[in-house]
Amino acid sequence: MKKIAFIGVGVMGKAMVQNLSQAGYPVSIYTRTKNKVEDLISDKIIWHDSVAECVKDQDIVMTMVGFPKDVEEVYFESDGIIENVNPNTILIDFTTSTPCLSQKIYKICKDKQIFSLDAPVSGGDIGALKGTLSIMVGGDKEIFEKIKPVLNVLGTNINYVGNAGSGQHTKMANQIAIAGTLASVCEAISYAKKANLDCQLVLDCISNGAAGSWQMSNNGYKMLKDDFDPGFYIKHFIKDMDIAKNEADHSNLDLPVLNDVLKMFKTLQEKGYDDLGTQALIKYYQDS
Repeated sequence: MKKIAFIGVGVMGKAMVQNLSQAGYPVSIYTRTKNKVEDLISDKIIWHDSVAECVKDQDIVMTMVGFPKDVEEVYFESDGIIENVNPNTILIDFTTSTPCLSQKIYKICKDKQIFSLDAPVSGGDIGALKGTLSIMVGGDKEIFEKIKPVLNVLGTNINYVGNAGSGQHTKMANQIAIAGTLASVCEAISYAKKANLDCQLVLDCISNGAAGSWQMSNNGYKMLKDDFDPGFYIKHFIKDMDIAKNEADHSNLDLPVLNDVLKMFKTLQEKGYDDLGTQALIKYYQDS
């Protein structure tokens, strides 16, 4: 079995590590604070107190951190990944980051005979837990094919989408679609409430028809219960939408729905809702 290092064991990373371990892979993990992963640590999942120690002599290094600056830190610093892995190690970044950063990692790695893939995921905490994530992979196709059996442990919709950075571009398209869909669910619920309808019954009626979506079937019902626990943090979705907006602006592409939803989320951010789940967008409509 290939040895795997996993950097960044948060809401989704934790479930991904568990699935890898259950599939028989020995996993080394690194987090800044050990107490958050005490329940994971076993003879098959070993915690290390530095990135350098975690990635030493591993076959595959996976990262799932919060922001592009975190990616730069764990990849480029002297005690980071690139300076401490062996040649022919395969690096897989599941973080939603910028296409240009993924391309930079790819180029630096290639010069050192290290292989890198940008592989952002979609499916939230539920997909991570069930091993049903969608994974969008950019990089060298032969490396993708080599690593695909490992990715199959984590997801069910796994696609090679092109050269380095293409995974991130595909994820941007995904996040743009989510932004509009999430807002439409909020507006449907807001309308139903104003019409004095039973909102649960309304969702039951429309979620399996043409209006149905993952956002409606999952986050819609959470909105009705005021369940704002994060499957995906508002602060991370804002980061993703900012990246998408910057990429669109760079291409002279106007995306009015994305821009409007980004403004809504930034309003919630200003109110201190950064660490709530994205379903808390309903608060924008409730507070308006």
